[in-house]
Amino acid sequence: MDKNMSETLVRTGPGTAMGNLMRRYWVPILLVSEIAEPDCPPVRVQILGEKLLAFRDSDGNAALIDEFCSHRGVSLYFGRNEENGIRCSYHGLKFDRNGNCVEVPSAPQACNHMSITAYPCIERAGIVWAYMGPKDKQPTPPDLEWCNLPADHVFVSKRLQESNYLQAMEGGIDTSHVSYVHRYEVDEDPMHQGTKALDYIKADGNVIFEIEKQPFGLTLFGRRNGEPDSYYWRITQYLFPWYTLIPPFGDHSLAGHVWVPIDDHTCWAWSINFRPDRPLSEEEMNDLNAGKGIHCEYEPGTFRPRANKDNDYLIDRQAQKDKRAYSGVFGFAMQDASLQESMGPIQDHSKEKLLPTDRAIVMARRMLYEAATALQVDTDPPAIDADQQRVRAAGALLPRDQKPQEWAVIHLLDGKGQPIYSI
Repeated sequence: MDKNMSETLVRTGPGTAMGNLMRRYWVPILLVSEIAEPDCPPVRVQILGEKLLAFRDSDGNAALIDEFCSHRGVSLYFGRNEENGIRCSYHGLKFDRNGNCVEVPSAPQACNHMSITAYPCIERAGIVWAYMGPKDKQPTPPDLEWCNLPADHVFVSKRLQESNYLQAMEGGIDTSHVSYVHRYEVDEDPMHQGTKALDYIKADGNVIFEIEKQPFGLTLFGRRNGEPDSYYWRITQYLFPWYTLIPPFGDHSLAGHVWVPIDDHTCWAWSINFRPDRPLSEEEMNDLNAGKGIHCEYEPGTFRPRANKDNDYLIDRQAQKDKRAYSGVFGFAMQDASLQESMGPIQDHSKEKLLPTDRAIVMARRMLYEAATALQVDTDPPAIDADQQRVRAAGALLPRDQKPQEWAVIHLLDGKGQPIYSI
């Protein structure tokens, strides 16, 4: 990847090409539980390089505003959340959830020119989302399947990843690594164990990819040998600009990710498990809350993983030698994150030498770059229409002479109401 493309893709702050593109979509900001009650303490939030403040006002509305008071730049984190607004503790200026300055005690006539940035918010799937782009371009709310299920059908977590969003998201697009870094733990993990898919994945590490460009992003068809008369296809979906949907395993829940830049060196890795057909069981919820599957354990009181770069991700060389953990790191999330963070905060793309299994990553980079540069001449971004988000991932055994693309058009492009296809 040339330097110009790399710089365009990894920079997401205000005024950057990629930052402008991402701001045209609804952005996951924080968990609803972080601002659970009206007039609760505000929460500092940094997203796409902007320092913001989230709170819930007296009427119960979620809000996202500039962190800093327009008077002297004091952080409103130290303010009072009361009577439908945040009051600055320094000189008493008060701001409502729309960023309007509603009170300046020392100069009431100054209210009109003291407003601050605010972004509209919605709540779906236990997440507070905000739209951070031009007001006249606001899209319809996100409509991924997991966004609109009953609350007890969905489990959502987030974790801090100490790398650029791009290298994190590319790990979600690259399904070939499952045969290696997750190889041993899949047999024990409650979200993956006991499935025929694992036999096919372990038996055939030479994945053959067919990639199909879609209006919403990419469909990745990963082919492994199945039975003598069939191939095992893992069908992953990448949706603009930061969603991935993971092929399911057996009767376990469906899953996906969202990769949202905090700044150019860190991102939020959102992880979702969901059941379209029924609530998650008590056992499933216990495992998910314990950090199993694609989730993780945290340092107390934070969203930073307990296994992190400061402790070498709790690597266990004996477990590596005993073939209990391929890299010596435990937990799917941190097996991935440890390797992605090891690339550095921003990977040096000039040194990479890509392989045929990286075709989807190359295509995703090209699509993001083209969309970001086209936006500079007022071309609308792709997949703004939420109707294009109603797709599913799948695992399927198909006859060797059947084209998976034709099968996917029938069974996956509008996943709602379809059976779940999993092996």
